[in-house]
Amino acid sequence: MQEILIDVKNLEKQYGKQKAVNDVSFQVRKGMICGLVGPNGAGKTTIMKILGGLVIPTGGIISIFGANDEKSLSKARSRMSFMVEIPYAKEKMTAYENLEIQRIQKGIPDKKRIHEVLETVNLTDTGKKPVQNFSLGMRQRLGIANALLSKPEIMVLDEPINGLDPEGIVEIRELLLRLNSEEKITMIISSHILSELSLLCTDYIFLNKGEIIQTVSAPELNKLCREFYRIDTDNNNLAAAILENKLGYSQFEIDKDGSIKLYEGLENLKSISRALFENGVTPVGLGINEANLEQYYMNLAGDKNEESNKSSELSDQKR
Repeated sequence: MQEILIDVKNLEKQYGKQKAVNDVSFQVRKGMICGLVGPNGAGKTTIMKILGGLVIPTGGIISIFGANDEKSLSKARSRMSFMVEIPYAKEKMTAYENLEIQRIQKGIPDKKRIHEVLETVNLTDTGKKPVQNFSLGMRQRLGIANALLSKPEIMVLDEPINGLDPEGIVEIRELLLRLNSEEKITMIISSHILSELSLLCTDYIFLNKGEIIQTVSAPELNKLCREFYRIDTDNNNLAAAILENKLGYSQFEIDKDGSIKLYEGLENLKSISRALFENGVTPVGLGINEANLEQYYMNLAGDKNEESNKSSELSDQKR
């Protein structure tokens, strides 16, 4: 079992009457690339700011590298780096000059570290070009270079690919994967581009309206998002029996709407349809479905909102 680096229990943050984070608990283990998934207002950035000490929580306990009091947390955070806002840089200075300022402010004695991180993020050829002439992708890589200066064990990155073109997105993705595999840096990353998170993360925390609605590993999510054949007939119970007893399929399930999700035999769709019809079942809806991360989240959040509305209605009835 991998070492737990961050342990969050019952975290809350309230602004006036609004709870930005509500009873959030999760763990981040060494080596993870943990994706925070959710729309604007889901609580992702607030959680990251709390981890970085930029926002004081209303309630709950945070443990980082085993530290959970303010003094020891401050020391533990020195082993982390954060890119929560848009990376700041002095526009008229070069990448090297900006990093030199950051190196001094962070008390890093080794000047060679600047060359190392510039090489890591592929910015060594920028020379005397001022940051004001950088592309957005170059700015993001400079922000990551700044985050790497202190040789962090954990990086917390809020929307690191936001606004990038497809080429820039691929560059940042490959860079982060390399940092995780070669430098052994554990990461917490948020992004609204869920298709990219699905290519990057080892684990996911799904958030909606400040609450965790599910935590899942990448292998588990791949199973949940795998391709299936949706079958709807005039007698789904009989159709399920035909799939199992006549065709020998076992990898299927009955969805909440009564339709069947079949996860095998997708290359035999015509024979499946024929077998159903020949055994007295009329198909009324047939089709291939592949749930991507975005669609999975939308379904998950929709179910959660439906539960919340029902709970609210019951509460109103009791009053």
